Amino acid sequence: MDLTREKQHTIIKRAQESLDSFGFEVHPFKIGWYNEQVKDVFRLSYPADTLGLLVISTPDMFERAFIPFLKNEECNEIRDPIDQCVVHYFNKVKQVFPDCDIESIHDFEMHHSRKPKILVQTVGHVSGAVYYYQKSDVIKQPWPPEKKICGVCYHPAYGGWFGLRGVLIFKEIQCPHLQQSEPQDVIPSLEMRVELLNKFNFHWQDWTFRDLIPVRKRYSQEQMIYFSTKPKDRAKLIEKIKSSATFLPDSPNDLQYLDKGHSTDSSDINDIDIIQTG
Repeated sequence: MDLTREKQHTIIKRAQESLDSFGFEVHPFKIGWYNEQVKDVFRLSYPADTLGLLVISTPDMFERAFIPFLKNEECNEIRDPIDQCVVHYFNKVKQVFPDCDIESIHDFEMHHSRKPKILVQTVGHVSGAVYYYQKSDVIKQPWPPEKKICGVCYHPAYGGWFGLRGVLIFKEIQCPHLQQSEPQDVIPSLEMRVELLNKFNFHWQDWTFRDLIPVRKRYSQEQMIYFSTKPKDRAKLIEKIKSSATFLPDSPNDLQYLDKGHSTDSSDINDIDIIQTG
């Protein structure tokens, strides 16, 4: 079904409204824009004009979505609680469109080959939501040619303080009138790009790669503590969240971020397997 511009706008607006109060952003894209940038193994089997929506978590997601989810829903011990939370809110979007056939693909989903089902960084770039900075974006590279340098996305308002959570694909809806927006290049200088890639690849645990530009909002101290705690040790924090107790330490200044996934793709393999966009 081909959408008029008005119906296209309505679908995107309703999806955003269903997630906005929970700390998520929605950014539309065509499947063809994504498929043009990735190798065959990562392409999605839909017509080029098929409507997709990228979902990004902002710094507000932890307090507005994750904490209420933990208090009101039962989490199993198999899947990461954040992933379970995101699945829950993706399903809320699907409920807004009961007559649409929607496929959700999450950033954490893998094929049996261990390749990610979708390269969310590439989606972020082609949707115009974030800029995907890669080794190829640096003309005079300070690294050896054979050195693998993973790329990282940057949000124009939140810098590195966000998460690429996955996509919703409206399988039977075509959007020929959707116009592509270029992502904002918020780190135009080559020196800063080198600094960003170095900080992300070699010092990602100290959080500093996230703050190379002024940002609207950063993660809260509780959120930073949660992501600084090893996944196997988070059960105690979750119990404190459920009991409404704070888990702020006396000196939270030495936190180290332990999840390298929030502004990255699901696997470091992605930096090799995608066609470079820079």
